Amino acid sequence: MSIEQGIVFAVLGITLAMFVWNRLRFDVVAMLALLAVAITGLVPTEELFAGFGHPAVITVAAVLVISQGLVNGGVVDNIARLLGKIGHRPTLQVLTLTSVVALCSGFINNVGALALLMPVAIWMSREAGRSPSLLLMPLAFGSLLGGTMTLIGTPPNIIIASYRESGTFGLFDFAPVGVAITLAGIAFITLIGWRFTPRREDNSAGSKLFSVGEYVTELRIPEDSPHAGGTLHSLITSAGDEPDLVVLALIRGEQRHAVPSTYKIMREGDVLLVEADTESLQTFLDKTGLKLAHQDMDSKEADGDSEGSSPEAATESAEPESKDDEKTASVRMEKGELHLVEAVIAPESSLVGQTANRLKLRERNQLNVVAVARLGYRLKRRIGDIRFNAGDILLVQGFEDSLAGTLAELGCLPLAERGLRLGSPRKTAMASGIFFASIVAIVAGLLSAPVALVAGAVAMVLVKLISAAEAYKSIDWSVIVLLAAMIPVGQAMETTGGAGLIAAQMLALGENLSVVSVLVMILVGTTLLSNVVNNAAAAIVVAPIALSLANELQIPSDAVLMAVAVGASCAFMTPIGHQSNALVMEPGGYEFGDYWRLGLPLTAIVTVVAVPVIMLVWT
Repeated sequence: MSIEQGIVFAVLGITLAMFVWNRLRFDVVAMLALLAVAITGLVPTEELFAGFGHPAVITVAAVLVISQGLVNGGVVDNIARLLGKIGHRPTLQVLTLTSVVALCSGFINNVGALALLMPVAIWMSREAGRSPSLLLMPLAFGSLLGGTMTLIGTPPNIIIASYRESGTFGLFDFAPVGVAITLAGIAFITLIGWRFTPRREDNSAGSKLFSVGEYVTELRIPEDSPHAGGTLHSLITSAGDEPDLVVLALIRGEQRHAVPSTYKIMREGDVLLVEADTESLQTFLDKTGLKLAHQDMDSKEADGDSEGSSPEAATESAEPESKDDEKTASVRMEKGELHLVEAVIAPESSLVGQTANRLKLRERNQLNVVAVARLGYRLKRRIGDIRFNAGDILLVQGFEDSLAGTLAELGCLPLAERGLRLGSPRKTAMASGIFFASIVAIVAGLLSAPVALVAGAVAMVLVKLISAAEAYKSIDWSVIVLLAAMIPVGQAMETTGGAGLIAAQMLALGENLSVVSVLVMILVGTTLLSNVVNNAAAAIVVAPIALSLANELQIPSDAVLMAVAVGASCAFMTPIGHQSNALVMEPGGYEFGDYWRLGLPLTAIVTVVAVPVIMLVWT
């Protein structure tokens, strides 16, 4: 082993370890790896940042923009709308959802397809009185399977195409293998696999995770209150750190101030619409001297009784005594055009690691975080001090016309409360036309995939299906940086001879292995790696090794590249293997160990189906 080979192996080993450790963002780790090969001289300076102009990177960015354009045009939402008519039978729901998400994932970003259909799956589960855990894992796995069908379905396919020695793969060159494993995977999940998903019936089956109506209460600032003339912030802080309470609205006469600023000046007679559990509410009343609104509006005698009542009595009165009370509270919020929605924090959200207080979501975004749930249970700590994790479910309140945009900006995906954003027929036709024109240009050989897809993305901006600003926001820049940084690192392993050295060692260990055995070894090895690191990174690391092994064994290079592509895309056994798996973890109430129950047999089926098809088509 040469010094250069030792350095590149050390860099890759440390990089993979840091990916698994998961304490730093994967794009930051990739940039550190790029700097390491630059400082050690493994990659010339003039080639160091060539990855940012690599056709694969440009293609991924263009696909993400086109995906958002299709969403804005209502193309996928029109498909999703039809799913509400399929009935409550679990087998039929699983079949329809996984089939639709797989079809969408073949042509748009698979995480985007999952994000669009996840609210539909949760709504269907609740309508049927079942836990969303039954549908969400099959839905996530369906999105991974569907991405294998086309060149643009998933970043690993685009990366693998760039390693082909005799020109890049075509748009549908992945279809024979991808369609075969997708059909086999959907059949298994529909007939048997969904029964392996865990049941989380006790958390949210047939109901919402957050029962807000039970805790919405009106409080009045009485006459001569020391808080009259002070700010809302001073009122809340005067209660100390014990009560956990959220102010949903301030009502002053006929005026309703939704999501009031904490610097709002309080007046005598103001009514605060608050959300709190009964214990926090009683503590707040005791420390601030505020009154329950319906008690304060009663006669002097009733008011006197209220002041002398026991904490238990006051706590009881804080909860709605009838459906009419709940309805009143709901109307108060709706009159201000407010909307309550559940949303899941995506892995790349700007909220991860931050708190609501630090981000000042109320002042900056006019967004109230009403409640937070983690691992299927509502957190009982002070909301403003909770440090958000990826996968947390938030119950948020905001203005209906801006709430969707605010959540998208913060990196949150709305769940069951979101209505479908159907575009006009004209926009739907326009989005579909541009997309299919790009596909035809690629298939007919008129334009290369990067050129055709970039042209499609630009066209969507020009016809105002997506604004320029939204186009930039739709690009997952962490993935772009990961790809751009890891491509030169992967090439360094090839140019130093490191990939050939590993291939030679593998050949020595199994020199009598058949072609089938080699393909199984490559596919399974890539799958195991992609379950613990980013799938695009797995493809970049394994592809040079697979090509070197193919050259040693005289196996067609296309065959081993297909094996790498399938293995990189089929990370079913852990929640960290793919963003789709991570996104459904909290809404489904899954634990880390739940994934392998369905993921392991599904991986076996994918391997059993993929290898013979690769042998038939590519050898």
